[in-house]
Amino acid sequence: MTDPVADLRPMMRRDRAASALGMRVEVDEPGRAVVSMTVREDMLNGFDITHGGLVFALADTTFAIVCNEDEKVTVAAGADITFLKSTRAGQVLTAAGARRARNGRTGLYDVTVTDETGDIVAEFRGRSITTNRPFPEENS
Repeated sequence: MTDPVADLRPMMRRDRAASALGMRVEVDEPGRAVVSMTVREDMLNGFDITHGGLVFALADTTFAIVCNEDEKVTVAAGADITFLKSTRAGQVLTAAGARRARNGRTGLYDVTVTDETGDIVAEFRGRSITTNRPFPEENS
């Protein structure tokens, strides 16, 4: 059996938050990414629905993959999310992200989060800025 983590880019192999949340990178291509996550009981808020911050985290992780498509460290300059449908434990959320525009050091990216039925759960728009920061060492 192959190790799914070994196939990930160094950025995602180091992403402890995505790992702790059980995120799975399904697609990682220049300008496009798909990441999925199964909602667990410990991801629910006081209304027994998925905590919005965790839906945001899934979309933000997808955004991070899409906007880091070269050797330069690119980070969020800002992001907005619109929640359209609540979900519950056991449901599978899938975030599909795409580059809309990239010019110089800035970029614009859209991520759509859906549930296992294909219904839209949230729409996310991220704005990126490319830094001069070096990538962290693989072993650190």
